[in-house]
Parts: sequence; C-alpha cells; structure tokens
Amino acid sequence: MVVVASSGPTCQQPRSPDPMTHEPRTDRKVPTRRISFEASLRDVPRHFAAEGDIVLSHFAASLSAVFPDGEDFFVRSVRHFRDQVADPELKRQVAGFIGQEAMHGREHRAFNRRLAALGYPTRLLERITERGLALGGRLMGPKANLAVTAALEHYTATIAELVLRDEETRALFGHGEVKNLFLWHALEESEHKAVAFDTYRAVGGTEGMRVAVMKLVTVGFIGGMALAVVVSLLGDRAAYRPRPLLASVRRFWRSPIVSRDLWRQLRAYNRRGFHPDDQDASALVEQWRDELFGSAGTLNDKLAGAA
Repeated sequence: MVVVASSGPTCQQPRSPDPMTHEPRTDRKVPTRRISFEASLRDVPRHFAAEGDIVLSHFAASLSAVFPDGEDFFVRSVRHFRDQVADPELKRQVAGFIGQEAMHGREHRAFNRRLAALGYPTRLLERITERGLALGGRLMGPKANLAVTAALEHYTATIAELVLRDEETRALFGHGEVKNLFLWHALEESEHKAVAFDTYRAVGGTEGMRVAVMKLVTVGFIGGMALAVVVSLLGDRAAYRPRPLLASVRRFWRSPIVSRDLWRQLRAYNRRGFHPDDQDASALVEQWRDELFGSAGTLNDKLAGAA
C-alpha cells in the first residue's frame, strides 16, 4: 500500500553542490502547544471517516495507533544527540521538536483509547509498534536510529502537507474533531520536518546511510501499515459485507491519499543533496498557523498554554 501524494506543484529551492553544507533555517518556528482533544473525541462514532467509509476509518485508526510509540522513538533518537548539537538555532529547534512530538503521542493515545472502546485493535497495534521499535533500536546504533527518524519524518511531513494543502484529503477524515486532531498534527509535522534531518547531518550522518535506511524504512512502513489495516478490518463485522467493502477499497485507491505524485515526493529523499526544505511549505504553514491558532483560531479553545 502506497500512502500519500498531492496534485500540487513541488517548489524546488536551489541546493548547494555539497549536500552536507546546508545550514538550519533561522526562521523555523517549532512551538510546543499544550493542547487537549480528549473531551471532544468522546463522541466519535465507529466509522468516523467521510460517509462512514470502512477502509478510510481503519486506515486513520491504524495511523493513530502507530503514532504514540513512533513519536517516543523519534524523541529518544533526537534527544540522544542533543548535547552534540553545537548550533544554537538547531538546538532550539530540537527542544521544540521534542515538545511537539511528546504532545502528539499524548493526544493520539487519547484518541486510541476511544478507538479501542469502539472495537479497533489500537492496543494491540501500539504494543507491536513499541516492541518492534525497541528491538530495532537495540539492533541498530544511535546514528542509524536517527536516520530512521529522519526518514519517517519525511513520510509524516509529506502526508501532513497533503492534508494541509488538499481539501479533498481533509474531508476524508469525516468527523470534525478527528479532522481537527490530524490538522493540528499535520501543521506541527510540517513545522519541524527538517529538525531530525538537520540533527543527523550535524552529528556526521552520511548520505549513504541516510539513503540505505530510507529504503528499509519504505518497505517496513508501507508493509507495516498495510498489515495493520488488514488486522484492524478483520475485527470489524462490517468488513465482511463484500459489496460495501469493495466499494470502500475502490474509494481508497482513488483518493488523494494514494497517488503517483506523492510517491515521487517520497522518492526524492533518495536523491543526493536532498533536504526537506526542497518542498517549500512555509506559506502553507503560515496559513494554517493563523487558521488554527491565530487571533480567531479554530483550535484556540483546546489550548492550555503555549511555549
């Protein structure tokens, strides 16, 4: 299963001939927003996606199930090298990255509790994710774990920017509060999309390891997500009705979530000299910061404070 993609143009910025000379952007803001969705997620129905779609509901639920332990892994991987980061701007961004990812894990755990009450196997998927990442973390060195984090951050940022950019994709989440949860998450993934990558370079990570790790991550992420969705569907009686299920599968494959454009964006990571900022999303980030957290932001009522 190939996740992602956008029909919009990709904005390319000039790159240095030497891929290791990139300096962290000084205008990157990575604020930690203290936010809570738990109360507003209590009335989420079982098939919450647009028009009660079965496959899309299980796909979104499976994504949420792997996020908390994935975010914990990201935090551990970046925090391991925090004291080795000399650049004060990147060090500030690392602190923001850790704060944002910690909040993502907390809020998706709250959503996962609601999903578990609705019959989704989120607890099982959380355990599998936790144990798989823990095993991988022990088998690989700290720098390889950081390379895994940078690669997965490319996946999440690419999906996130599709959500922010494309109204049809946002509509697929259906239930308003589920959409709000993923919008907030998408905004912050785009805000910090280069932090793990820049940290990897700052501590001497090589292009060879970066590309090799991404190839492994691609197989693991796509295969793991496909298996997670299948496991989730197997526990849903509605999925045993062939006609509605097949219609839902067709809608999924025709949706913006799966497209060649985004697959090309994902594969761009393997290019020598690639940097996450090659896809310039600064205007998109500013737009959604204002819409969600500006003076009349739609999510301001969920904030308990900001850092």
